[in-house]
Amino acid sequence: MNKLKRNAFGAFAMLMIAMLFMGASPEKNQIEKIWYNQEKTSKIQIYLAKDGKYYGKVVWLKEPNDASTGKPRLDKENPDEAKRNTPIQGILILTGFSIDKEDANTYVDGKVYDPKNGKTYCGKLTYKGATLDLRGYICSASFLGRTSTWTLAEGQ
Repeated sequence: MNKLKRNAFGAFAMLMIAMLFMGASPEKNQIEKIWYNQEKTSKIQIYLAKDGKYYGKVVWLKEPNDASTGKPRLDKENPDEAKRNTPIQGILILTGFSIDKEDANTYVDGKVYDPKNGKTYCGKLTYKGATLDLRGYICSASFLGRTSTWTLAEGQ
């Protein structure tokens, strides 16, 4: 009986040590949160989809309604005419990001849609705790782009 208690205690101790080490590594869902864009004019919810990739949709706008019409702001610049009547709140602006195999804090191979100009860019996300760097660039020329820093929305 005494040997059984020692084995149980040893297994419990190993489990606790393993849990400590697992907590020290980057969380797989570390970016699955709500983020303010750099200007703090919108909040984007990033989530892991069933396809194993990360997506982000606009869930809040500082100015949700068009000043001239009083109706929800629309995706007027979308190159697809059929989508120009879609409200910006709720649209996907980040699609298809995967965790980089070499750096668990970096998410690559995604696309970034900018509703301000209706263009889609290649993208890279870099998780830095309470901030997230979004690099959007022309797909054929990664040096042609810009980086914006998003901040974690309150209460998370």
